[in-house]
Amino acid sequence: MNNLKKGILFAAMFSSLFFIGCSHDDDDEDLVGNWIKKSAFDGPARSSATSFVIGDFAYIATGYTGDVYLKDLWAYNSTGDYWEQKADFSGVGRSSASSFTLNGKGYVGLGYDGTNKLKDFYQYDPTANSWTQKTDFGGTGRYGAVGFQVGGKAYFGTGYDGNYLKDFYQYDDQANSWTLVNGFSGNKRRNATVFVIDAKAYLVTGINNGVYQEDFWEFDPATDVWTRKRDVDKDTDDDPTYNDDYAIVRANASSFSMNGLGYIVGGETIKTVWEYNPSNDLWVERTPMEGATRADAVGFAINNRGFYMLGRIGSTYFDDAWEFKPLDAQNDDDN
Repeated sequence: MNNLKKGILFAAMFSSLFFIGCSHDDDDEDLVGNWIKKSAFDGPARSSATSFVIGDFAYIATGYTGDVYLKDLWAYNSTGDYWEQKADFSGVGRSSASSFTLNGKGYVGLGYDGTNKLKDFYQYDPTANSWTQKTDFGGTGRYGAVGFQVGGKAYFGTGYDGNYLKDFYQYDDQANSWTLVNGFSGNKRRNATVFVIDAKAYLVTGINNGVYQEDFWEFDPATDVWTRKRDVDKDTDDDPTYNDDYAIVRANASSFSMNGLGYIVGGETIKTVWEYNPSNDLWVERTPMEGATRADAVGFAINNRGFYMLGRIGSTYFDDAWEFKPLDAQNDDDN
C-alpha cells in the first residue's frame, strides 16, 4: 500500500510538471495576429517588384520572373479586392527598383536590368494612366535601395552599386531635382526596409558583405536628423529585458505600418513577423505569415490595412496576396 501511494504521488507530480511545461510552450506559441488570403495577383508570379500606394489603390510595378525582367504595372483595389492592369512602366524592365508616392503621383527608379545598375527615374500619373521620365537619380546607379516619403519629402538611399551604400538623396518634385541630404551614420547596406509612423521614417535590417545589419534608425524630416534606436539583434545590450528573444535581423524583408505601429514580414529563409512600437522602442513577435516562406516580396498599407504578396524562395516565384490582421487570433481555417 505504501508503494502504491508513492507511485500515485510520483505520477501526480510528473503529470503536473508535464502540464506546466506544455502550458509554457503554448504561451510561447500563442502569438496574436491573423493572415487572410486575398485575390491572387493577376500578373505573372515574380520577386523583387516595387510598389506605391495612392488613395485606396496599391500599384505594383516591375520585378523578375526568374527568366524575364518585367515592366508591367498593376493596380490593386483594396475595397473590391481585385486587380487591374495599367500602362506599362516606360523604362526598361528591371528588378529591385525603388519607389515612393509624392503629391498624388507614384515614382519608380533605380534597379537592375540583368546587365546594368540603373539610375533612371519615372513619374506615374494615376489620373492620366501615363508615365513621364524625370531627372535621373542624383547618386550612382544601384539596386536594393530603399525609397520612402515622410513629412511631404521623398527619398532614395542605401543600396548596392558594386559597393554597399548608405547615402540618401531627397527628390523635389517641383524643381524635378535631387539633393544629397544629411549623412546617415548607420552601416552601409542593401535590401533594407523602411516603414513610416507619425511623420518619422524607420530604417531597419539589410545586409552588408554577407552580414545582416543589427542597427535600427529613426529619421525626422523636420530636422533632417537620423537617431539610432535600440539594436534589433540578441543580447547586445546590458539590458536583457527588451531583446532577449529578438530574431529580427534579416535581409530582403518587407514592411508596412498600421495604427501607429510598424511591421516587418518575411525575408531570406524566414517568415516571422515583428511589430514595432515607437512609444517605447520595443518589438513584439506576431503570428508568422501563413503562406510560404519567401524573400523579395512586396509589403504596403492602405488605409491602415497591411498587405504582403509575391516574392520567391529559391527558384519558386509566388503570385499570392495576403492581408494581416494584427489584433485577430490566428485561424488556420479562414483561408
